[in-house]
Amino acid sequence: MKKEKNGFSNIQNLDPSIIVELRYATTNNFTHQIIYDFTTAIARTGTAQKLANASLTLRKKGYRLKIWDAYRPVSAQQKLFEVYPDPTFVSPPDPNFSHQKGVTFDLTITDLNGIELEMQTGFDDFSRHAYRDSPRTAEQEKNYQTLDQAMNTAGFVGYPNEWWDYRDTESDLYEPVAADPNDYH
Repeated sequence: MKKEKNGFSNIQNLDPSIIVELRYATTNNFTHQIIYDFTTAIARTGTAQKLANASLTLRKKGYRLKIWDAYRPVSAQQKLFEVYPDPTFVSPPDPNFSHQKGVTFDLTITDLNGIELEMQTGFDDFSRHAYRDSPRTAEQEKNYQTLDQAMNTAGFVGYPNEWWDYRDTESDLYEPVAADPNDYH
């Protein structure tokens, strides 16, 4: 991996139109606890650049990205796993895992005013309904396909059990590195 892509970047520095609402920085998540102490979404620079490309594609079509989770420290993953130790939805802490490496996003799309579009479930719905192959209404299908096509074209692949989870297709090229998102305001 090229050195300039290997570091971390603040997502909103690359594209200020991306909405950041880090759910694990609040109690508005499945644990009802604050999991981490930052509100800045960071990712590996190469991954962040891909996200900015997806965002540009979506903005041209009248949409925006909204990020619920990006880089997640190993300590935060430990807290999540303690609350919900089911690896189908919450992986055990591992510095080489995609969120902990900063190469994965949990996200959705909104209209240009920031209103979330209808999807098949809400964020962190740990049921079969959240799977990518679960049935959707026509409106949900349109919204899902819009998001999925933009993310795939930009170089991401979706996790089959969570429609909102996208990992950089080049994630294996990144070595584990820890960062403090509070350093990237």
